[in-house]
Amino acid sequence: MSPSHADGPPGAARRELRELAHGLFHPSHPPTALFAGSPRRWLRLLPYAVVLALVGVFLPVTIQVLTGDYGVGGGVAGALAVGQAAPLLMLAHHPLRAWWIVFTADIVGALVLLGRPDQGSIWPWTPPAVVGYLFVLLALGLRESRRTVIGVGLATGAAGLLLHLIAPSRSDGGALLLFVLGGVVLVIGAAVRERSEAQRRLAEQESISEEERARRTLLEERTRIARELHDVVAHHMSVITVQADSAPYRVGGLSEEARAEFASIAAGARESLAEMRRLLSVLRSDGSPGELAPQPGLDRVQQLVEATVRAGLPAELSLAADVVEALERGGVPQVVNLSAYRIVQEALANVVRHAPGARTRVSVTARDGRLTVLVVNGAPPEEGSPLETSGTGHGLVGMRERVRLTGGTLDTGPLPDGGFRVAARLPLPPPQPPSASLTPEEPWPSA
Repeated sequence: MSPSHADGPPGAARRELRELAHGLFHPSHPPTALFAGSPRRWLRLLPYAVVLALVGVFLPVTIQVLTGDYGVGGGVAGALAVGQAAPLLMLAHHPLRAWWIVFTADIVGALVLLGRPDQGSIWPWTPPAVVGYLFVLLALGLRESRRTVIGVGLATGAAGLLLHLIAPSRSDGGALLLFVLGGVVLVIGAAVRERSEAQRRLAEQESISEEERARRTLLEERTRIARELHDVVAHHMSVITVQADSAPYRVGGLSEEARAEFASIAAGARESLAEMRRLLSVLRSDGSPGELAPQPGLDRVQQLVEATVRAGLPAELSLAADVVEALERGGVPQVVNLSAYRIVQEALANVVRHAPGARTRVSVTARDGRLTVLVVNGAPPEEGSPLETSGTGHGLVGMRERVRLTGGTLDTGPLPDGGFRVAARLPLPPPQPPSASLTPEEPWPSA
């Protein structure tokens, strides 16, 4: 048979029947009681109390009805009552298994009653069996999937129809009554279950929406702050740039050193403004693209130290040869490269602010799979005074965040001579072995 024929109406019908049969033998829920997740203890105990009450009522009533109204012997009546009523204890955890036992016991009971004289009683289902079976169907409707519920309803109707065909004179509508009442109970139970699931999904969606709303509010607030920060800082940095560029023309008699100093101030202000704009552009909500200029790295740390020296801070740089080699062959990840540059930048800025004029040494080495960035400054000269007597501490926090994101470690603290030390160790990937050329015997690797 071709796939097109298999997917036609006959194939679809067989597939639906297989799924219905699968639903009758495989529960669609874990074996947990109803209300098991409720915070109220009495709700968690309610299903067990209900099933105990059902068994306590239906077991003696079934025996009494079978012996008194149908004339069944005590032993047979007791066995049928156990088969029809005792499985109700399983409704709390395994309603589908309970249905199989009760369904089989009810059919056996109908066949047993078929051998008894007709005393005008309801057949094929006794009144206690009908009521107990409805409780089983209600538990199924509350717990099982729609496919299982449909399969149970069809099986109930098929069993009643078969028994009616076996003894149509004994059947007085009891099989049809159970089929109709059972269908109503199954529909009610399924409707309650689907409504409960819909409410649970709605509550989850509302929780997710609330989290998304809070996240969006936070992002909008950050964007607003970023815009205000850009407006304020960009204005002042632009003023500094313009004043530094125009100072040689406004002030006469400046020496070449002074002109170079103003040019350095203007260049530093322009670079800071450009970096700030690149960082803040990602927070814009108007959809305008950010600048795509590459981020600075260790290849620019020499320029950073030279700019610091021009600002009046006696600093020296030691950049190990293995670091230069790693940069040339691309052995330093971008995040480590950027983090190392920012740590040096922030450490030098802290020295300028809090210890102006202090001798500073910057060292960058690569050894044992780690990039070590060391910035050490001595005590400031006695005649100097800090440009800032207090700080927010955001610089050290930012260093720690950068180091933590790379998986490295940061060690900071004062020195006995009154200086300060910043030591960052950032992980480097292991060096890749040089790729050997392929010999004629070696095949090219497949794509």
